[in-house]
Amino acid sequence: MKIKRVGILTAGGLAPCLSAAIGALIEAYTKIFPRTEIVCYRSGYKGLLIGDRVVITGETRQNIAAFFDYGGSPIGNSRVKLTNVRDCIRRGYVTEDANPQEVAAEQLMRDGIQVLHTIGGDDTNTAAADLAKFLEQNDYKLSVIGLPKTVDNDMYPISQSLGAITAACEGARFFENIIAESTANPRMLLVHEIMGRNCGWLTVATALEYRRRLGEKLFLPELGLGQGALDIHGVYIPEVELNIEAEAQRLRKVMDRYDCVNLFVSEGAGVGSIVKEMEEQGKEVARDAFGHIKLDTINPGQWFASEFADKIGVEKKLVQKSGYFARSAKANETDLKMIRESAALAVKCTGEGKSGVIGYDEENDNKLSCINFSRIKGGKPFNVKDPEFLALLRAIGQI
Repeated sequence: MKIKRVGILTAGGLAPCLSAAIGALIEAYTKIFPRTEIVCYRSGYKGLLIGDRVVITGETRQNIAAFFDYGGSPIGNSRVKLTNVRDCIRRGYVTEDANPQEVAAEQLMRDGIQVLHTIGGDDTNTAAADLAKFLEQNDYKLSVIGLPKTVDNDMYPISQSLGAITAACEGARFFENIIAESTANPRMLLVHEIMGRNCGWLTVATALEYRRRLGEKLFLPELGLGQGALDIHGVYIPEVELNIEAEAQRLRKVMDRYDCVNLFVSEGAGVGSIVKEMEEQGKEVARDAFGHIKLDTINPGQWFASEFADKIGVEKKLVQKSGYFARSAKANETDLKMIRESAALAVKCTGEGKSGVIGYDEENDNKLSCINFSRIKGGKPFNVKDPEFLALLRAIGQI
């Protein structure tokens, strides 16, 4: 199948795979289909709606290595839902009487895009699939091939999304510095808030990586640099219900022994209780265009710190969020390998006229495949029976 022009866009929140994924797609096209023109839409679906695009030049192809040396997305992101007409109008992306899907479809037709590559989560990729269906109903054939981006690693049926491993490693590196704050004050409570709206995968992976790195260090326990004081003392994720009173009793003993307590908390842990409290107080709970609660406005980490402070005898509490630090990193070698493999398959599928999301299919022996859009959905919970997770909880005395 001869492809003259393809489009690329990134959307949703950042993950340490976006820049590298764009570069890997350009790299693969240059190798396999060197004459195919590549158009990038700036700021995700916003760029598609307003026609803000850039054509990849020969100079960019020659300097492709730059894409792999940066985090973020060089073509920009946005959180735009094409089916949320009111939001698109409010933000000035379409006129009052317009249908955003129709506007996006017409732009793709004007630009002569035959294949659209979307790099994003389930919302991004399923929106692209709906767009392709809309175009087909209007006699325009568009293939859509997505790449899975989410630091939460919570997409069905994908076993490992791109960028999540890097985010876990960067979160662990972040806390290696923050942990020193426990030496600044007696009876210090450190809460490390980690991204993960409905899924605790990133929190658990970050904790495991931190403890692996901690295990490689030397200690001076007689001077306070003991493994116990530098360790994690609690890991809280959305999938596990927490008994605050019981945990407080356990953590009080930890505080008395080490003069500090260090907690790893998913940003989605305890959200139900926090939202209930806010609504009972008549406070508005802010939500985004997709209806998701804006977690940065309710501060789950601060809630946990406040809940535990008096109960465990804290003199000072400190909440630190690694989310923006971790998600903005450039992809590490493990992710780069997966990104390049995924991009190569995406371009191969382009030539075969396929549509779907390229991912490691957990329902097919984790084989890298082009997965039908009908099987893609978000909200996959972390497996709380995972042996590594249970071993972690045992090691820190939480079970």
